[in-house]
Amino acid sequence: MPVITVTQINRYIGSVLKGDRRLQGIMVKGEISNFVHYYKSGHMYFTLKDSESSVKAVMFSSAASRLKFSLEDGMSVVCMGSINVYERDGQYQLYVNDIIPDGAGAESVKLEQLKKKLAKDGLFDTAHKRPLPLMPKKIGAVTSLRGAAVRDIINVLSRRYPLCEIYAVDAQVQGEGASDSVCRGIMRAELAGCDVIIVGRGGGSSEDLSAFNAENVAYAIYNCKVPVISAVGHETDISIADLVADLRAPTPSAAAELSAPDINTIYERLDSLERRARTGVSAVFDRASDRFTAVKSRLAAQSPENRLKLADERIDSLGKRCTAAYERYTDRLFSQLCEKAAKLDSLSPLKVLSRGYSLVYSGEKLVSDSTVLSEGDTVSIRFGNGQAEAEIKKINGDINGR
Repeated sequence: MPVITVTQINRYIGSVLKGDRRLQGIMVKGEISNFVHYYKSGHMYFTLKDSESSVKAVMFSSAASRLKFSLEDGMSVVCMGSINVYERDGQYQLYVNDIIPDGAGAESVKLEQLKKKLAKDGLFDTAHKRPLPLMPKKIGAVTSLRGAAVRDIINVLSRRYPLCEIYAVDAQVQGEGASDSVCRGIMRAELAGCDVIIVGRGGGSSEDLSAFNAENVAYAIYNCKVPVISAVGHETDISIADLVADLRAPTPSAAAELSAPDINTIYERLDSLERRARTGVSAVFDRASDRFTAVKSRLAAQSPENRLKLADERIDSLGKRCTAAYERYTDRLFSQLCEKAAKLDSLSPLKVLSRGYSLVYSGEKLVSDSTVLSEGDTVSIRFGNGQAEAEIKKINGDINGR
């Protein structure tokens, strides 16, 4: 038996495997693990496994460049390729030509992966959503000018908000190069000075709407300096443009309604503001008039004429008070005088004389004792009314006449 080398053994086994038609152009289902992508060469290496076994797999750059989605560990896939031997290690492996997701289309997987990537980069964050202007002067519409979407936008804005300028940018919305065309349209509308931009198209299949799921369109909307409304005409699926845009509308017509207020609402608001302004101005004038009247009254009260008038009134009042006080004082003095005069009158000798008594004078002296008189003396007798002279005939020393 001849001696052969390891290389010869591996080459022989490789030829056997290549010659077995059952191992060429096969489809192998399994879960990806140990995935490695060498970006410099473009080759991909991974292990394809199921619950019991595993097999090494390689996908060279020529085939990997055609993949529409990214491979990840744990992804269930169906690999198409052939079994052969890697001579250096003496290990057989699956040389993969194409891969499809197990249970999902490649486009769907690619879309979900792009959504995860953009979400991780923050393009969907609500913190980046900008409010729409209340009364835009210029509204951009990036869509096909040959489609119904632009006519719907123009009709709605002409009826609802004729105050604005509509800047329509023709863009390819489906087919090859559509995403680049939409990006250029967004940039044109922004540079034209639009206050808000509507980006979209009418309804269509998922393939027709693929331009609005493109990564470059997502970044064009995200980097736009003015608010963007996504108006891709589909209700069931949400596109990446819908997630990145500042506002999503189900149709171009709805986007036009959301981009600007209703002119009738503005007129009603203006009427309301006018009424409030009139009421406010009237109230201001009323308050000013009241303040003017109050100030005028205070000025009139402080005027020299009014102060002289008030001084005269005060002097007159004081004069009346003095007169009344003087009268009360004199009345009180008169009352006291009358009281004292009555007391003096009651003590007056004349009062005693009026009751039948009389006074006897000898010369200028009042006679109070009979012993000072002698018989034959002449005396004056004063009565309560008048007086008389008498001669003393007899003197009795005893007051009782004994």
